[in-house]
Amino acid sequence: MKEITAKELEQKLTAGEALNIIDVREDEEVAMGKIPGAKHIPLGQIPERLEELDKNDHYYMVCRSGARSGNATVFLTERGYNVTNMVGGMLDWEGEVE
Repeated sequence: MKEITAKELEQKLTAGEALNIIDVREDEEVAMGKIPGAKHIPLGQIPERLEELDKNDHYYMVCRSGARSGNATVFLTERGYNVTNMVGGMLDWEGEVE
């Protein structure tokens, strides 16, 4: 599984890179703040919302601590998607939130 730290992802955002970030936390967690521009798809909805993801794009998966996003990363990678897990999750995120 490909991984990236919260700091590395924040540096990519700060540098202006166009990133596809998927936040797999539940609604009440996302309501407390998410990475700017991140798309919210709760982990349990990923299988039924695959048509929203393009296999030609690269996605960064985010959750609270990195465990659920790790599960999503494995699931999507097994189906041919290009996915990287943000280890440490939002607990390690020090950047802006929206």
